[in-house]
Amino acid sequence: MNTRKVAIFDVDGTIFRSSLLIELVEELITREVFDEDIREEYKAEHLLWLDRKGRYEEYINSVIDVFAHHVKGVHYGDVKDAAEAVFERHKDRVYRYTRDMIRKLHKQDYYLLAISHSPKLIIDMFCEEWGFDKSYGTLYALGAGDRFTGERMEEHLIFNKGATARRAIEKEGLSFEGSVGIGDTESDIGFLELVENPICFNPNALLERHARLNGWKVVVERKDVVYEL
Repeated sequence: MNTRKVAIFDVDGTIFRSSLLIELVEELITREVFDEDIREEYKAEHLLWLDRKGRYEEYINSVIDVFAHHVKGVHYGDVKDAAEAVFERHKDRVYRYTRDMIRKLHKQDYYLLAISHSPKLIIDMFCEEWGFDKSYGTLYALGAGDRFTGERMEEHLIFNKGATARRAIEKEGLSFEGSVGIGDTESDIGFLELVENPICFNPNALLERHARLNGWKVVVERKDVVYEL
């Protein structure tokens, strides 16, 4: 049994101050790998979220579906080049609170685990930069000629972050004793329920409500000030 404690992080909106997937889609549009008019396919959900009439989860899920549909037939190298450009431009665009938590837990020899809905290709780049031991992202299948098929592999796991966390802990021989988890939306509840020290960081309404009911710590970072509620 590995005696290292584990810390589980969501990435988009928790560490990274945006969505790596959204930034990747925008880069692919800029490079004319994706057509510019694909924005119309998630425009309605985006506007509803901006106007605080819709939920962020509905917006990001629409972007996930659009990416999966339009990446079909695209060469791996084109997506990799775009991902590398996004990574280089945005690798330091992180929240102070979670940035400092990563550094603190790393010094305490925690096993750092990241679980994200964004493509594994870019999640791995980002998390390696920040010293994570293991990162899980959505894996998209490749077909003939190293072109994406649009199929999402093992998406039942990545969309069930609790199952992904359990699988990683078992695979690495870790335990949940003294564990920490940090997430920002209800999709992170699956792993937050497993850890001893769940932290809801800048939570949306559904996660904040769940945190209140369960007595979980809530942390909010606004500009350069961090509040613990």
